[in-house]
Amino acid sequence: MTAPDDMHRISPDTRHTVEDVLEYARRRALYEDVPLDKPMSPRDLERLASGSITPEGIGSRRAIALFENVLAPACVSTDHPGYLSFIPSAPSKASLAFDVVVSASAIYGGSWVEGAGAVFAENEVLHWLAKEFGLPAGAGGVFVQGGTIGNLSALVTARDAARRRAADEGRQTPPRWVIVCSAEAHSSIASAAAVMDVDVATAEVDANGRLHGDAVARVLDDHGDAVFAVVATGGTTNFGIVDDIASVGAVARERGIWFHVDGAYGLAAMLVESMRPVFAGVELADSVIVDPHKWLFAPFDACALIYREPALALSAHTQKAEYLDTLTGKPDWNPSDLAIQLTRRARGLPMWFSLATHGTDQYRATIEYGIDLARRIADEIESREGLSLVRDPQLSVVVFRREGWTLADYEAWSSHLLEEQHAFVVPSSHAGEPVLRFAIISPLTTFELLTAILDTLD
Repeated sequence: MTAPDDMHRISPDTRHTVEDVLEYARRRALYEDVPLDKPMSPRDLERLASGSITPEGIGSRRAIALFENVLAPACVSTDHPGYLSFIPSAPSKASLAFDVVVSASAIYGGSWVEGAGAVFAENEVLHWLAKEFGLPAGAGGVFVQGGTIGNLSALVTARDAARRRAADEGRQTPPRWVIVCSAEAHSSIASAAAVMDVDVATAEVDANGRLHGDAVARVLDDHGDAVFAVVATGGTTNFGIVDDIASVGAVARERGIWFHVDGAYGLAAMLVESMRPVFAGVELADSVIVDPHKWLFAPFDACALIYREPALALSAHTQKAEYLDTLTGKPDWNPSDLAIQLTRRARGLPMWFSLATHGTDQYRATIEYGIDLARRIADEIESREGLSLVRDPQLSVVVFRREGWTLADYEAWSSHLLEEQHAFVVPSSHAGEPVLRFAIISPLTTFELLTAILDTLD
């Protein structure tokens, strides 16, 4: 009878499997020209890739060949310089390579006692970011899956803190709790509110899409003690607009309400010295998030969630169970006690390795490149007949229109652009109008590439 643990033993077959996988990973990580690729239809994938799960297994050679030749080409590469839709990913080669190490090392990143070295390295990054954002020395946090989980975890902490404060002051909690944000806030805020069964009250933004403190104050007057959190956005997804964080934060602090800054995409720009004034007020935040898998050149998936007072997050998120007793109540924070996830990968390590390898100056310069390129291509758009900006770029997102085009025109153009493997640019919308947008993250994206895309709009 075959031993049930054969697939875990270091047999010749196991060695071949590991070598096959690592060889593919090496080649993919070292691609000079990353393929853009495109999706396949379910029917085509059924025809080309079905039947891989069998009682006997198909072996590593066939499995990796199936992935490399069929499955991977059916996925659009988010690190391609022509991937300009949504918010791209542009992981450094160092972070990609080290992501393999994280998996190979079988590190559990949920507790200090099990992953102290990994947690220490992650904390080095979190403390650096906290200092860059102007938060006090005691600030700290955890890397979670993405901005949605980061926002949800921060808001759960905010509500828990509001409940405890109400109890300490002898006040009744409201029948419905309320989060205040702008209509331009990321969809994950509304999603978090739905999960938490709380309401969202939106404050009006100005003509440029920015939220200001006076608009927030009016909403707070309407909802009183029911508001447990105010959210400002440090770079909206659609336009890259940064709220007037300072005035919003000042109003929240004056009213004693938790202030959260959702900087999933844009807060990385604060690392650029010339951009710091745009983000004035982040230092007032009780919690912030920024996604390294967006503009900090780490692979999916990683969101840095940072609290001004991590002890408040511990009170809200620490799970209680007999088998966890040995982990709780210790002086060293367990990352899993700071967010809603208990089991967690040490997903901050790829960024730590890349940052340690390249240094913070390189990170600042690379982010600045994207900001400068956005401004340059915006000027080019304005100079071309038939094209116009919808709004001046503030960070690295450029939104523009082709005069006279309908949504169907944009979609046909976008499909042809991808079919020709030129670029991935999908239409968006603003105020009911279909528009186009370049989301510039990768340092491999060039002015020449962008102008070539514009040429196809003639």
